[in-house]
Amino acid sequence: MAQKMTGARLIAQTLKAYGVTHVFFMDAILRRVLAEMEDVGIRRILGHSEKAVAYMADGYARVAGRPGICMAQSVGAANLASGMQDPYLGHSAVIAMTGRHVASNQYRNAYQEVAHGPLYAAVTKFHGRIDELEQIPHLLRMAFREATTGTPRPVHLDVAGFTGDAITPLEGMFDIVADEANTRYPAFRPAPDPAAVQRAAAAIKTALRPVIVADRGAIVSEAAAAVTTLAERIGAAVVATPDAKAVMVEDHALFRGIVGLYGRSCANHVLAEADLVIYAGSNTSDHTTGNWKMPGEGTAIIQIDLDPVEIGRSYPGVIGIQSDVRAALEALAAAASAARHDDWLARTRTFVDEWRKEADPLRSSDQVPMRPERICRELTELLPKDAILIADTGYAALLAGTLVYLRHPAQRFFRAAGSLGWSFPASLGAKCAAPDKPVICFCGDGAFYYHLPELETALRCGIKTVTIVNNNRCLSQGLRSLSAAYQGRDVSRMGECYEYRNTDFARIAQSFDCFGVTVEKPQDFRKAFEAAMASALPAVIDVKTEFAAQIAMPWMPD
Repeated sequence: MAQKMTGARLIAQTLKAYGVTHVFFMDAILRRVLAEMEDVGIRRILGHSEKAVAYMADGYARVAGRPGICMAQSVGAANLASGMQDPYLGHSAVIAMTGRHVASNQYRNAYQEVAHGPLYAAVTKFHGRIDELEQIPHLLRMAFREATTGTPRPVHLDVAGFTGDAITPLEGMFDIVADEANTRYPAFRPAPDPAAVQRAAAAIKTALRPVIVADRGAIVSEAAAAVTTLAERIGAAVVATPDAKAVMVEDHALFRGIVGLYGRSCANHVLAEADLVIYAGSNTSDHTTGNWKMPGEGTAIIQIDLDPVEIGRSYPGVIGIQSDVRAALEALAAAASAARHDDWLARTRTFVDEWRKEADPLRSSDQVPMRPERICRELTELLPKDAILIADTGYAALLAGTLVYLRHPAQRFFRAAGSLGWSFPASLGAKCAAPDKPVICFCGDGAFYYHLPELETALRCGIKTVTIVNNNRCLSQGLRSLSAAYQGRDVSRMGECYEYRNTDFARIAQSFDCFGVTVEKPQDFRKAFEAAMASALPAVIDVKTEFAAQIAMPWMPD
């Protein structure tokens, strides 16, 4: 039954009806809505920058499996837009709301405003303008529908008024309507075409060296059990991209590791030698395929994706299954003939054994300053069984993705889609989405510098995470190419291009009244981690590691 209410109450109650528990914002935006949120029980998380709150909403969305909300006023819209790249690339349902000068102020050099549409065009799948009170119900429903259907991605709503409050005081008669399917993602799970499933099953029957490549879409679809069932049915090896790291526990008999440019040599060898590859929710990017060199030319490919545009994007002649990933894997498991490929699985197991033998010396190193690989070994042993591990991009993603072993099915892993500095604010959003789970952030010093002020946010809002900083005093990943650029030149000033000061992040954390501890020796990490976990405060572990340590990159085919 319709009730009389203001636009502010309409927005707050609609968000609540969609299951929103937190909003992440930078003042000043939708202040009347924020006041109404107090009445409906939505937690308001005020950050220190628009980009940080965007990453918080992203972390929330990825962990909760429902849209994350971030907001900023008109002059902050550009900064908020810059935070949409990672959720766009990471397939995360984020709804960004900004203020915009009213129509009568447009095209007249209104205070602190540029056109918002172009800022969001490349990093959202929908951009809408709310100019009138009556548009609120329709465009809020559309925002949730666009964010959660198909490939989940950010959307943007531009609300009239510099702070979005031009229409929120107005009153009207409204029903609170929320589409239940769009309170989460995937909103819908379309079943595969039976004919496509039969074609795929026929291809599987003739394969001798099958491999399943699990990617981000398998995680979004919650398809871990379905991946395992199909692999066990058809005798396939399983490799995963870093985004799907948690799809199978490390010690499963069929798991062959992380694949791609940020993967393991063993998994890349497996993919390169396969005669049939089943891509489960993969956009077959350069990172996944080693610049499209894996699998080799002529390899049979089955590609499963919710988005039909992705099917065959990188490889012609694939057997395409447009479907919810989990539904397609379940249908394939039912349709495919049972098979065993013992010789193939034994061969692929030797790749894993060889890789672990190569990786173990650095994972076990007692060197001081520490090798970053040793942090990964310690984390493998210390991560709680239900931990959520959030990794930054670059070396943080490579290290955590390949060298931290997930041995418990309830452990989860998320990494930046490419934005340095994403992990710490994203971990705060993740903790808001899963307050009862331990959330661990793993990043380098270069990444942690980006959003240090959010330590204050974490403390003020009671968001307890543990952040592990691989502090090597530089941006080490680019050193190889930087050294090549300096070939034949005087290198005495090359440090200007990648070196930082030796910063004490533990002391910085303490200055924010958070928990901070420094680790310099491998033997001290366990005690520091246990103390950080036991503390009620947001915690930072500053691990002093080898300056500019270079991480081994995986084997790739020529």
